[in-house]
Amino acid sequence: MSETTDSYAAVLDVRQFAPPAKHATIFAVLAGLSAGGQLLLVNDHDPRPLYYQLQAEHPEEFDWTYQEQGPERWQVVITRR
Repeated sequence: MSETTDSYAAVLDVRQFAPPAKHATIFAVLAGLSAGGQLLLVNDHDPRPLYYQLQAEHPEEFDWTYQEQGPERWQVVITRR
């Protein structure tokens, strides 16, 4: 990853959360982002199901960019439009 974590509004490592709490926690952080704000999400698997949920519940509100794609860690930058 070329950017430092200081460039994000929030950095959330959900590897420490129980699976049922992950999406609720992520959506709570995303709700607090202002336009242009970015969340760096760190997970131990591809968060693709979160992407689909985000698109279904908040279409056109966020951009999704992978920074790292496994095999042991995934990092995604989610930007509020």
